[in-house]
Amino acid sequence: MAGGADCGDAAYARQHVFLLPEYLKDTSKKMKSGLMFVKLVNPCSGEGTLYLFDMCLLQLFEVKVFKEKHHSWFINQSVQSGGLLHFATPMDPLFLLLHYLIKADKEGTFQPLDQVVMDDMFPNCNLLLKLPELEKLLQHVTEEKEINNKKYYKYSKEKTLMWLEKKVNQTMTALKTNNINVSARVQSSAFFSGNQASSDKEEDYICYAHGLISDYIPKELSDDLSKHLKLPEPSAPLPNPPSKKVKLSDDPVEAKEDYTKFNSKDLKTEKKNSKMTAAQKALAKVDKTGMKSIASFFGTTNKKTVGKI
Repeated sequence: MAGGADCGDAAYARQHVFLLPEYLKDTSKKMKSGLMFVKLVNPCSGEGTLYLFDMCLLQLFEVKVFKEKHHSWFINQSVQSGGLLHFATPMDPLFLLLHYLIKADKEGTFQPLDQVVMDDMFPNCNLLLKLPELEKLLQHVTEEKEINNKKYYKYSKEKTLMWLEKKVNQTMTALKTNNINVSARVQSSAFFSGNQASSDKEEDYICYAHGLISDYIPKELSDDLSKHLKLPEPSAPLPNPPSKKVKLSDDPVEAKEDYTKFNSKDLKTEKKNSKMTAAQKALAKVDKTGMKSIASFFGTTNKKTVGKI
């Protein structure tokens, strides 16, 4: 575990926590710039990504970050908020070289490697040319020609797919050796024993290993690798069931019951009586035979004719 501080005032310098291989702990002591962080192209997305380069061993490391909420580090006498944990793991540089080889293949000619690995956005890509046994690595993914004691290279898709197939097989072996559960039912082996993990189908391991390798190659090459491995097509998502909507129609709606059987007069009387006072209800029960209403005295029949004088 190593801590690195950003530039600035030492009292307020931010530090980071790294997990590094044991053999790298003395690298910075042997050489002033033994470990160097460089920004190189991501072979999958094509965007810039931070990598760690060992200038002593000329080795490339991938940097992964583990982030957890509400986490801090106690470093010496200081507390660093954020709680980020960085992992540096060795990475095959051929994945990064593939990005430039595929890009240069559009011209369809053999080219010297120093003209292939060029990038104005990421000038540190020339560090890849210093890697040991570089020519041996390129044999896995390129066709080679030598003219006047100078070697020229051209991307080979056929060789690359065979090399990637070996990578998939190596990944599968590592998954099985460590009893990693890779079935479609679960993405973690935390709740499964080794016996349960070993029950996974061979197809599950191939698909899972292909997915891991695909994180380091372009999408188009990943699709070609899937066909090369004869992997099944990803199942299409099930369509959503049709929504149950009320069917609207222009036809008149027929009543399912005969509401005429109810006496509307009784309903009105009942509704009216429910709002009457006790005195009004008693008056309503009086026999009104032969009685005239007050309004009848003010009718048109009782109007007198007034003549002119």
